[in-house]
Amino acid sequence: MNTEMLVHTCRIDVAGSEYEVLVYSRLDGIHIAKTYLSPSDVIINDGPSLADALARHTQLLPLALDSRRMLRDYRRNSLN
Repeated sequence: MNTEMLVHTCRIDVAGSEYEVLVYSRLDGIHIAKTYLSPSDVIINDGPSLADALARHTQLLPLALDSRRMLRDYRRNSLN
């Protein structure tokens, strides 16, 4: 049984690249914002309302993307 219903989609620009954001409503009233970077890499933020989840996601998405880039760069440099 699917407990999440898609209620909003948008695109957010982060450092010149656009990322799709999908916001779902759960049965318990919590809203979940998700950005899929790959099927196995999903950035997720939640909030008590659509606006709160989307605001949190908008604020934290750049940090999450930067941390992934830093880890990738570190791994690449440590192999050399």
